[in-house]
Amino acid sequence: MKQQRLQKLIAASGLCSRRHAEQLLLQERVTLNGHLAKLGDKADPELDKISVDGRVLNSNTETRVLLFNKPAGVITSCHDPHGRVTVFSMLPDKLCKGLHPVGRLDADSRGALLITNQGELTLRLTHPRYAHDKTYQVLVEGKPSALVLSSWRHGVMLDGKTTLPAELELLQSHPSQSLLKVVLREGRNRQIRRVAEQLGHPVLDLQRTAIANVALNALPEGCWRALDEREWTPLLKITKPSMC
Repeated sequence: MKQQRLQKLIAASGLCSRRHAEQLLLQERVTLNGHLAKLGDKADPELDKISVDGRVLNSNTETRVLLFNKPAGVITSCHDPHGRVTVFSMLPDKLCKGLHPVGRLDADSRGALLITNQGELTLRLTHPRYAHDKTYQVLVEGKPSALVLSSWRHGVMLDGKTTLPAELELLQSHPSQSLLKVVLREGRNRQIRRVAEQLGHPVLDLQRTAIANVALNALPEGCWRALDEREWTPLLKITKPSMC
């Protein structure tokens, strides 16, 4: 097997993201064949022994990627010190070992969440330099005007920086509430809720329906399914740099 950078191998093992792996190397917590490793070192996982904090890296771990339809009120976390329900408390214990959520979906929101042991996949879907679509159905108060929708599409000032252009479609409209389809290519903290509030149409319900090419479709809320390799490998090919 061709030699690869250590941070890539550590991330591919599912231990952590590539960015975190770089920090482990800088913190001198990684050894290569018994010697202290440094950023920039390369290795062949079939020939070399890579250890993190003294623990040998398992390069043969089978990649697992789950799609979970998160209900509202569930925390996107492995565990919660306050005893709240987490996504992992809704999965079988034997399935959770080595897995982590890819990004976050706030407690009040529901819908598509990926859970994996694949560090490279996590990097591709969470690092700002990669752009990928995240699709939402958003129920808001009132009936947004054409001007409001146009403002949202073109970008709104948030925390001193304009949001990236978004795709917006009005699916249903009533005087008291409206249903929107929103497609984002960035993921600031509670972005949709904050933009909607700023534009005068607070969110009543928010559901993420798809992450890139992976859609919920008929997956019931609170349920999960394993993605096969044909579904998740295209996510690793997301290389388009974001504009932020």
